[in-house]
Amino acid sequence: MFYKNIYIRLFLLIVIIILLHKYAPTPLKYPKTNMNNNISDNYHGKEVKDEYRWLEDETSVQTDAWIQKQNAFTDRYIRKIPFRKKIQKRLKELWNYPTMSMPFIKNDKIYFYKNNGLQNQSILYAKTNIEDSDSSAKVIIDPNKLSKDGTVALSGIYFSNDNKYLGYSISKSGSDWREFFIKDLSSGKNLNDHLQSIKFSGMSWVDDGFYYNAFPQPKDGRELSEINHSSKVFFHKLGTSQDADRLVFSDSKNPKINNYPSTTKDGGFLIIYRTKGTYGNKLLVKDLRNEGSDFVSIINDFNSEIDIIDNLDGKLLAITDRNAPRKKVVLIDLKNPEENNWDTIIPQNDNILTSVNIINNKLVAHYMVDVLSSWIIHDLKGELIQKVELPGPGISYGFGGSKEQSVSWYIFESLVHPPTVFMYDFDKFKSDLHYDSKAKFDKDRFIMKQEFYFSKDGTKVPIFIAHEKDLVLDGLSPTLLYGYGGFNISEKPYFNKTIPVILENGGVYAIACIRGGGEYGQDWHSQGMLEKKQNVFDDFIAASEFLITQGFTSPDRLAIRGGSNGGTLIGAVLNQKPHLFRVAFPEVGVMDMLRYEKFTIGWAWAVEFGSVENKNSFVNLLSYSPLHNIKKKSYPSVLIYTADHDDRVVPAHSYKYAAKLQSNQMNDVDPILIRIGTKTGHGAGKSTETKIREYAEKWAFMFYEMGIKY
Repeated sequence: MFYKNIYIRLFLLIVIIILLHKYAPTPLKYPKTNMNNNISDNYHGKEVKDEYRWLEDETSVQTDAWIQKQNAFTDRYIRKIPFRKKIQKRLKELWNYPTMSMPFIKNDKIYFYKNNGLQNQSILYAKTNIEDSDSSAKVIIDPNKLSKDGTVALSGIYFSNDNKYLGYSISKSGSDWREFFIKDLSSGKNLNDHLQSIKFSGMSWVDDGFYYNAFPQPKDGRELSEINHSSKVFFHKLGTSQDADRLVFSDSKNPKINNYPSTTKDGGFLIIYRTKGTYGNKLLVKDLRNEGSDFVSIINDFNSEIDIIDNLDGKLLAITDRNAPRKKVVLIDLKNPEENNWDTIIPQNDNILTSVNIINNKLVAHYMVDVLSSWIIHDLKGELIQKVELPGPGISYGFGGSKEQSVSWYIFESLVHPPTVFMYDFDKFKSDLHYDSKAKFDKDRFIMKQEFYFSKDGTKVPIFIAHEKDLVLDGLSPTLLYGYGGFNISEKPYFNKTIPVILENGGVYAIACIRGGGEYGQDWHSQGMLEKKQNVFDDFIAASEFLITQGFTSPDRLAIRGGSNGGTLIGAVLNQKPHLFRVAFPEVGVMDMLRYEKFTIGWAWAVEFGSVENKNSFVNLLSYSPLHNIKKKSYPSVLIYTADHDDRVVPAHSYKYAAKLQSNQMNDVDPILIRIGTKTGHGAGKSTETKIREYAEKWAFMFYEMGIKY
């Protein structure tokens, strides 16, 4: 009897082993990526290998073949997710409703953008009166006609001062390179003027032409990766060729200082913003009303930011954080431009001043109060007149216009409140609903709340959280945490039309307002840059732990996402705390922190990250560089996103990162995938169909890897 039981147990054990083997997930076999261990760089006496350097060559046949194989591998994995098409169908429903921008007034006409929901791009319309129906509006520019596949985008519009002409720029395949065109608004026809090879520039009009900034043309085949510097300011006169454009300003001695022109609304002053990175600017101003006048230097260092709002009776109204990290408004007389002669119109206060416009001869100031919007109306001397009442806690933007207008428009939204357009009457100091959202989303079913948590060093950090009102805090909710943390950019609770897919499936969506951003002004930014970059990662890790300890989720149900600098964030925390997350989406990220300066505009980020040319900065960059800190260990499921026309953060960052992460993944179950978009750029250049398909695979991947059905 004893032996019989042993045999039975052995038989059952063998059966179990066979069944486990039969139904166990098939080990992942990634496409082969060649390594070259002979490639390295020496930084301050330290050799650092770069085994996947060959993937930096975007023109090579080998790189193209690698891209094709990786996309095919990702396709095969994603296609096996049974509910992907169901999510795609719901996303199409969420996308398919008419949307309308804030109107704006030019030459006594009302302009606005409108989209039927599934159009690749919104169409620019104009109508005569506010009361006129939208159906009576005239099409001014339909960017959907610029390309069949939706990859040519309208990237900017610029009205001439007399409103006779509309300048507009287009971008192809999401690239930062632009082309300029001019439309005669009376005839509706384009002029012959056509400017090419423009980057990071708009059109700053005066009477018979406009100023713009241009970089030298890159070598053939290197348009998407060659370093961009030595920018110059030109003036283009209408009716002439680009070759005849007049050089207005350049600085050959300082090729890594960019020069961006602007003009006041009346065309009376030319302003040149001089930057050598992503924070801080010098300021030059020229009085165009006086022929032969020279440039006047307002600020001659890069230690602060200043932005001219407009010409106010011959003086310049400006917003600045100079000696005011939460910003203030000042008035500058060019006859006495020194800082000690500036008149303070709106002093710095406890909240973060983000913008000021002059409308109806009043100053309309936007503040962030714990990352939530507040509008305050002042007179031209800075005295408070009125606070604009908003529908609730959320984000608002708009209030564009002129000094003469009696009305303007703004938008209000939140994580669970789709964008709604309001018209504000300055005579009555009253808001009226102008356009309500038609989103197919029951916002009353959900709630957005703001919480605060403490980071590793005790810093108090805000986080926005959205979920169903009756959510049970049992730690089982699929949760997506988003973060950025850099470049003085604030992460605000904007509505995202794809997030209802997560919320409706019992999920949670959270945005961590971590250091490095601008949520609390320049002080908050500086605490997350250069040698303090680790604070950004600590804040995000603490946000993850907060969501877990508060019962929203658990490590097996937590996904993280970030793009660009946020992609760096995701790559860094994956290396530091891989077991804290189940799924990760690093998108268009800066992953090679030792070589980012060698491509396109990357050198300008040294102000934020530091440069490998400095030994201390090199040591710091190496300490968290997502590429260089990948180790042989078990990582969660990762889906990386990049694009072949991304000339902001070149795709080689993600190529090399994906190759190394696949090589070092120590478990055969959790996939490391990469999706390389074609004919798209740094988040731009995608058709609506592509966006829907991409988000469907993204949220399907998240649920699938968490073991959750949809």
